[in-house]
Amino acid sequence: MANLFLSVLMISIITATTFTTLSYSQQCLHHQKTSLLQLKNELKFDSSNSTKLVQWNRKNNDCCNWYGVGCDGAGHVTSLQLDHEAISGGIDDSSSLFRLEFLEKLNLAYNVFNRTQIPRGIQNLTYLTHLNLSNAGFTGQVPLQLSFLTRLVSLDISKFRRGIEPLKLERPNLETLLQNLSVLRELCLDGVDVSSQKSEWGLIISSCLPNIRSLSLRYCSVSGPLHESLSKLQSLSILILDGNHLSSVVPNFFANFSSLTTLSLKNCSLEGSFPEMIFQKPTLQNLDLSQNMLLGGSIPPFTQNGSLRSMILSQTNFSGSIPSSISNLKSLSHIDLSSSRFTGPIPSTLGNLSELTYVRLWANFFTGSLPSTLFRGLSNLDSLELGCNSFTGYVPQSLFDLPSLRVIKLEDNKFIGQVEEFPNGINVSSHIVTLDMSMNLLEGHVPISLFQIQSLENLVLSHNSFSGTFQMKNVGSPNLEVLDLSYNNLSVDANVDPTWHGFPKLRNLSLASCDLHAFPEFLKHSAMIKLDLSNNRIDGEIPRWIWGTELYIMNLSCNLLTDVQKPYHIPASLQLLDLHSNRFKGDLHLFISPIGDLTPSLKLLSLAKNSFSGSIPTSLCNAMQLGVVDLSLNKLSGDIPPCLLENTRHIQVLNLGRNNISGRILDNFPPQCGLHNLDLNNNAIQGKIPKSLESCMSLEVMNVGHNSIDDTFPCMLPPSLSVLVLRSNQFHGEVTCERRSTWPNLQIIDISSNNFNGSLESINFSSWTTMVLMSDARFTQRHSGTNFLWTSQFYYTAAVALTIKRVELELVKIWPDFIAVDLSCNDFHGDIPDAIGDLTSLYVLNISHNALGGSIPESFGHLSRLESLDLSRNQLTGHVPTELGGLTFLSVLNLSYNELVGEIPNGRQMHTFLADSFQGNAGLCGRPLERNCSDDRSQGEIEIENEIEWVYVFVALGYVVGLGIIVWLLLFCRSFRYKYFDKIDKVVQETFDARDRRRRRRRGTRIVRNQVVRRSH
Repeated sequence: MANLFLSVLMISIITATTFTTLSYSQQCLHHQKTSLLQLKNELKFDSSNSTKLVQWNRKNNDCCNWYGVGCDGAGHVTSLQLDHEAISGGIDDSSSLFRLEFLEKLNLAYNVFNRTQIPRGIQNLTYLTHLNLSNAGFTGQVPLQLSFLTRLVSLDISKFRRGIEPLKLERPNLETLLQNLSVLRELCLDGVDVSSQKSEWGLIISSCLPNIRSLSLRYCSVSGPLHESLSKLQSLSILILDGNHLSSVVPNFFANFSSLTTLSLKNCSLEGSFPEMIFQKPTLQNLDLSQNMLLGGSIPPFTQNGSLRSMILSQTNFSGSIPSSISNLKSLSHIDLSSSRFTGPIPSTLGNLSELTYVRLWANFFTGSLPSTLFRGLSNLDSLELGCNSFTGYVPQSLFDLPSLRVIKLEDNKFIGQVEEFPNGINVSSHIVTLDMSMNLLEGHVPISLFQIQSLENLVLSHNSFSGTFQMKNVGSPNLEVLDLSYNNLSVDANVDPTWHGFPKLRNLSLASCDLHAFPEFLKHSAMIKLDLSNNRIDGEIPRWIWGTELYIMNLSCNLLTDVQKPYHIPASLQLLDLHSNRFKGDLHLFISPIGDLTPSLKLLSLAKNSFSGSIPTSLCNAMQLGVVDLSLNKLSGDIPPCLLENTRHIQVLNLGRNNISGRILDNFPPQCGLHNLDLNNNAIQGKIPKSLESCMSLEVMNVGHNSIDDTFPCMLPPSLSVLVLRSNQFHGEVTCERRSTWPNLQIIDISSNNFNGSLESINFSSWTTMVLMSDARFTQRHSGTNFLWTSQFYYTAAVALTIKRVELELVKIWPDFIAVDLSCNDFHGDIPDAIGDLTSLYVLNISHNALGGSIPESFGHLSRLESLDLSRNQLTGHVPTELGGLTFLSVLNLSYNELVGEIPNGRQMHTFLADSFQGNAGLCGRPLERNCSDDRSQGEIEIENEIEWVYVFVALGYVVGLGIIVWLLLFCRSFRYKYFDKIDKVVQETFDARDRRRRRRRGTRIVRNQVVRRSH
């Protein structure tokens, strides 16, 4: 019994001791708790956004249980996780943080330290193995003291917040920081400026961190090429180099990294062909090569052991088709091939990838139809984007049955037929949020069952051939926010009961070209953000209720509107207002005042093609964010307000063309001028082109044609210039600019109808490299560089009037393949330079009505894209080059009124021109002229023959008279007859004797030659 008691007592003592020990091990040390509380008091943080610090208090004795705190068995604080705590300051070199000397893990990521440097006291935390200061607001030089933390295994000091100065690695530089961190396995320096050693980074990483497993250097200002020493990093699993200007090919040795799982080289200026073997690495899970426009290659066949989960090749030069073996990538969930050069159909095996959630093939050259069975196995598919391709056939209804599909984008293809109604409403429970089938060939009625999809938020069916009458009152969708039925053959009936609430959440409505005759009444109860009712027949006043309070975009252009119901209040949120091509009239001041005073956010204002009068209101200058101002085609007068030109640091498009504006263009463009498009054509502007325009370094379009400007050629214009129109002014002098004045992007230049003189040799045609080196790739672009995007759905398009094929036309869109040079109606002299023949992308060339001489350069035969050539009314001489006959696209040719001679060359294209193309050239002959000519006589010779025709008449007459006298003497004078025939006999005898002598000489020569030949053998 005593032994039992002793045993129980011993067990109790051991248990108590053990419990006490365990309890003690869970309690943090007092001085550690004190340091934490002092740290909390020192830190500046927003308690309303804090989830950890705000709960630290003295009442909870065990600080090891505090949120964000971790301890070891001895009660030392070893882990501090204070990320996302809204900390804005309070850590300096003497901070209580650095008394927690046993810290192994410190995380201060995603705080808001207000542009403070990383404190040097960090060196006291010598046990640190994991340090995360990413996106915490630290700026300036990375301190040397970080390099003293030799136990670091993971270091993250990345930064991606805009408006905050990045961290820098200058002193110390990258090499100094890393040389003692040999055990580092994870390094993230995203956004840190490493430019001081931008080309040596690869060699530094490979020598200092040979065992690195994860390396991320996004946007670090490092450069290439990729150093071969990187091949030593055989432990590398993750490599991320996005946003650096590497200008390098991708090395093959990446395929040798046995553990590589992630390779991200987005936006690195890569070039060459991507190694196919990297695609086939069995360990590779994530590959991102996007935004490398010069990087090419193709997708190779995949083996069955592939691990790829994400493949992003968007905005590259990759081409070819998607291999059917893509079905071997059983884990593939994300594929993005958008904005590349892929072709062919989508392989049917894509439907076997059951893990797919995201497919984006937008803006390629894919073809073929979409079989209804293609997508049936993709039960996890969330987003399908196939827009901007050449898919054909019908839209498969099976798409609407996929249980997880939320986004369907099929815009800008060649889909045909009707979109069938859903049978028995089985798709009402679909999860589709966005459906875009715009810009196709769809027809028939708009399916009513689409509006029965309860989850639908965005429906875009514009630019098709849907027909019939669409009754708004018969449809409704509780969550629909965006509806676009524009540009079909629809007649939309928007007359509904004022109490109708079919679209309670509608915020974006586009009914352009829908045969509307009035503003839809139901808009009174809608809080519109975007409203597009353009190209309809709405007349009368704009109702005051249409403006709302949240309106962001309003396009009422191309209607019959005459006024605005007053009083009206334009909301401060309005950014785009387009009222062009209506019937507004009256003083512009009365209309503009509310806009300038009440809409500080306004970015685009178009009132073009109305009948507004008066001067340009200076109140426009109050809209400080205004980027596009188009007041063209009105009846405005007066001067251009100086403040409007001063505001071009914000204004990118200023179009005041086709008004009655007078005065001068003041020389007050600001040093930070951001102007892209300046159009002042067809006004009464005088004076000179201001020198301050040279500050507008982004200027692409300048049109001052049809004014009274008296100046020399504006050589100061920036190299960004793409379109220059100076026609019909009083410009004068030679077109001579220094060699530094080049316009490599120039695609249209029209300086016709001025007083320019001198030789064309002085123009540096070779610097117009867009005209010289235009690649076929640019001809496939869908949008021009002279379009200015102002929202995701609105472009402002630059327009220009030119004389094309003898007719003055207005180009409402300047396509990148339209290249034109018009130097006509000036006083240029001398020869036509051969260099013009190097402008091989020319579409229109007009140098007529000058004083040019010499011949037409044969180099014009190189202008293979030329469609219109006008060299008329000069002083050109010589023949028409036969090379012109090989210009197969040439449809207009005018060589009239020159001094050309010879036969018009043959050629399939030359036979299509009428005689007026060659009239006024007295020396030309041949088709299509009525004047014939032979190959061996020039027209000049023919004229000489015509001039001496009477001489031949007199000679012939003399011959006849002389012959008659001789015949009379022979008949009636015997002595003359004897002497005459005796003389004839002697002449004949001498002729035969001479012939015999010549024959004997030829025979002797032949014998001698034969003897020489035999001897030589």
